[in-house]
Amino acid sequence: MYPYQAPLKDMQFLLENVFDAPTTWQQLPAMAETVDMDTALAILDESAKISRDLLQPLNRNGDEQGVVHSGNDIITPDGFKEAYNQFAEGGWVGLCGEADFGGMGMPKMLGVLVDEMGYSTCNSFTLYNSLTAGAALCINAHATDELKQTYLPNLYSGQWAGAMDMTEPHAGSDLRGIRTKAEPLEDGSYSITGNKIFITGGDHDLAENVIHLVLAKLPNSNGISLFLVPKIRVNADGSLGEANGVTVGSIEHKMGLKASATCVMNYDNAVGYLIGRPARGLVCMFTMMNYERLAIGLQGLGNGQAAYQMASDYAKERLQGVAAAGSPTGATSDPIIVHGDVRRMLLTIRALTEAGRALSVYTGKQLDLAKYASDDVQAKAVRYVGLLTPVSKAFLTDRGLDTTVMGQQVFGGHGYIRETGIEQFVRDTRIAQIYEGTNGIQAIDFLGRKVTGDNVATLTEFVADVNASLAELTQANADHKATVSQVFAELLATANYINDNKHEQPALVNSCAVDFLDAFGYALYGYFWLLMADKASGHEDATFAAQKQYVADFYMDKLLSKSQYHLSQVNQGDKSIMAMPAEMF
Repeated sequence: MYPYQAPLKDMQFLLENVFDAPTTWQQLPAMAETVDMDTALAILDESAKISRDLLQPLNRNGDEQGVVHSGNDIITPDGFKEAYNQFAEGGWVGLCGEADFGGMGMPKMLGVLVDEMGYSTCNSFTLYNSLTAGAALCINAHATDELKQTYLPNLYSGQWAGAMDMTEPHAGSDLRGIRTKAEPLEDGSYSITGNKIFITGGDHDLAENVIHLVLAKLPNSNGISLFLVPKIRVNADGSLGEANGVTVGSIEHKMGLKASATCVMNYDNAVGYLIGRPARGLVCMFTMMNYERLAIGLQGLGNGQAAYQMASDYAKERLQGVAAAGSPTGATSDPIIVHGDVRRMLLTIRALTEAGRALSVYTGKQLDLAKYASDDVQAKAVRYVGLLTPVSKAFLTDRGLDTTVMGQQVFGGHGYIRETGIEQFVRDTRIAQIYEGTNGIQAIDFLGRKVTGDNVATLTEFVADVNASLAELTQANADHKATVSQVFAELLATANYINDNKHEQPALVNSCAVDFLDAFGYALYGYFWLLMADKASGHEDATFAAQKQYVADFYMDKLLSKSQYHLSQVNQGDKSIMAMPAEMF
């Protein structure tokens, strides 16, 4: 296993040079006194140490040992509990949490980078904290003041953990069919009865209580409501009381993420508390789901970064074959980094991963503006968050698997065996395309709701901003700028075609959504590479600047055209997809 080295210089570059985080924070009153660049860099540096020294050593054993379901207990692998205690004591669970309830109040622009490091070193461990942060976000946004005061401080401290409980065996992603029931009680609470499956972090021994956010139906209501259901009841004085009828039926036996407890949860007259308004549970839950969708995108990104580091190190030390033009040293074998195909794979991983990091920070910036800015700036950021969230989840995880598999390919046969460690990352990242809404569902949400839902208004506004930004770049290649602008123009034209035909061709959006999202993702990465190359041109580190330009040129020459390929697929429509009768499959 190669030791992880966090890409701190690249992270600082994105925050400071590409997206001007210091100015953004100074312009947001809630952030101005909380964070500056020195604070951000100190947090990133400490997170890098924790990821390398505390989390990465857990990864291999966590995969081999897995979690154990013993009686009513879920036992995490050796070392997890001790590491979790140290992690929680450092305040990392509440990094972006509300300061009023004990969180650190850091911006999401910074939080995404910390999360990436966690996923690059130990996916399973990082998921526990991600679920807790997402649950706290939902509670803060929608719960009563009393529930916030009772639950948020303990969630941010890591003393309690959080989980999101939606899926049921018969319903899957179609939540309208859930059967979990909530019966009103005389004291204003509710009795929750039912079961859920695939609940990440549904139970474990890391925290003393697990706080479940459970979707259920009230009597005589077709709508879905959201309830806070603690594993152990909380007394009026904040102390823990008796068990609350929340138990684990079983754990799932998975392809990867074996140290992450994925549980079947049972609720037997468990006491719960309504969050938000009745029959508006999905609206509330989407606050957490959107957070988790970005977080899972970061899982794909983090795995791609880990794969790059492992494959790059291996390629520079593995001797096999001779360079096409003859060995520059006269050796009988050269490091495989000299071979064109190996360089193609490494450049592809790097190009997609660094642009993916830019997407994550940019999306984090929009989340910060949506939360803390005022008036028109906030409203625009809210629209952009809606547009970018499904892309961040789907494109980052699709490319995350692509790059992790490509990293494994660099190792050749050694990538398929346990000793090198990269095969675990392939298995661990595969789920990221599936949970929190499959990537097909993300694409349908993107094209059907976020692009054509407002008759392409938000996408048109976004493309105008991209073109305005491109016009300001002084060091970027003029031909490359024109190409990216043209790709976005074609993207808009295709979006308008779909919007004009969506009613006459009802299967069009569903059939073409994945290709359209991929076309947008590759175009967006082209824009980010021009932006990064331009901002790096005057960087004090000449080698860093040269690296950015080399990889930007590779992306423009070899990968940007994938956007036009996917658009060509969309423009073929849905006829050949929908023509064959179902019984012929």
